[in-house]
Amino acid sequence: MLPFKPVIFISDWLIFIFLAIAAIVFFHSLKKAHWRQAWKKIVYQPVAIFSGIILVIYFAIAICDSIHFLPKLPQSNGTQANYAAASESLLDVIFKPLSSENETTYSKPWATHSLTLTWYHDAKGHFHGYYPPLEFKGVKNLPLKLLIVGVLSLFIILIFYLGLSWFCKKRWHLSWRTTQQLFWQGKTLFPYRTFFFTMAAWIVIISFIAGFCFHYHIFGTDKVGNDVFYESIKSIRTGLLIGSLTMLFMLPFAIGLGIIAGYFGGKTDDVIQYIYTTISSIPGILLIAASVLSIQVFINNHPGFFSSISQQADLRLIALCLILGLTGWVGLCRILRAETLKLREMDYVAAAKTLGSSWSRIMVSHIIPNVMHIIIVTVVLDFSGLVLAEAVLTYVGVGVDPSTISWGNMIDAARMELAREPVVWWPLTAAFCFMFTFVLALNLFGDALRNALDPRSEI
Repeated sequence: MLPFKPVIFISDWLIFIFLAIAAIVFFHSLKKAHWRQAWKKIVYQPVAIFSGIILVIYFAIAICDSIHFLPKLPQSNGTQANYAAASESLLDVIFKPLSSENETTYSKPWATHSLTLTWYHDAKGHFHGYYPPLEFKGVKNLPLKLLIVGVLSLFIILIFYLGLSWFCKKRWHLSWRTTQQLFWQGKTLFPYRTFFFTMAAWIVIISFIAGFCFHYHIFGTDKVGNDVFYESIKSIRTGLLIGSLTMLFMLPFAIGLGIIAGYFGGKTDDVIQYIYTTISSIPGILLIAASVLSIQVFINNHPGFFSSISQQADLRLIALCLILGLTGWVGLCRILRAETLKLREMDYVAAAKTLGSSWSRIMVSHIIPNVMHIIIVTVVLDFSGLVLAEAVLTYVGVGVDPSTISWGNMIDAARMELAREPVVWWPLTAAFCFMFTFVLALNLFGDALRNALDPRSEI
């Protein structure tokens, strides 16, 4: 019998469906010569390699946090197996000491004592103040620990460098000296030098995190003693879900209605234009607020539909993504309509009509492949905007559930933390750093993707 009971939330299914669709589109594109050439242009760009590695790490963390289960409780011999009421994820297991409330209140990054002064009175009735020690009390010899972690990370980097150099030497069929010259001068089609430095930086970061995150709160703790670094890591899944699920809900409307309006024109075009003009005329924040509050009222009035608070938070998160998708497809729909109006007049479309091809076959075989570059670039660039939108919506109170760990909830909580004395600045800083890195990597990768898919650009 397994020591856990698998639990799959609806958002877990949806994120795996999104990743499966993305993988299918990617491998299907490799069958086309022009798409293979475009992907080669992407991997030959140093910026794409740098940002792509960051995105792979973020996506890996989100996937680990999307594998949920109920841990098995200790049981006596012969008794029925019982499982915990609250679900955990694979990421919680990896960061097990950080996933529980180890402290009581605020503590600074890398501190060994609490930030809040605690008072007690002795036997004589005199009051004394002290700063209680934290559960994470640090290490006894910090300089030696830093030296060990630093040497270990340098050793891993050296092994990685030797392996990468050996791979390049075998692939290029050159001498060791020539291989090193090409490598360090950056005179290679694939940016091996950028790849090496990016991986080396991540090796150092991960080594120091693994070496100290279980001894120190490297980003401090929040008001109730939760580790801020752990909350920032957990927020990655929420940010990725907001972007991916919104795109999953948005793309069918944008692609279907945009291409239909541009291809058929006439009254069909007028009706679709009327629909998206009406939607775009409604203030988005009001529509989102009304929809989210309606979902929250439904959740409050039907608590029996949900077996745990996590399921309620999951439903609100999915509802937010659905609402963002239903209100965010207008821009891409307009672009695809305009592009389809141009493509339907092309010679190959006219030839397909003459040969008796149906309108559905023309759309699938000729229209959609020729607008796919617009769809991909728009998806990547809008993804970052949706991650930022979650933070803004949560800040105004219509975002994800307060029990959901997200960058938006961390920023919202920072309003009061910045007004107290002493100022608690580290939760806001941690959320900003993680969100900034994610959004920057998305934008850089989107720019590289746009350059590769633009026929007028040359790498």
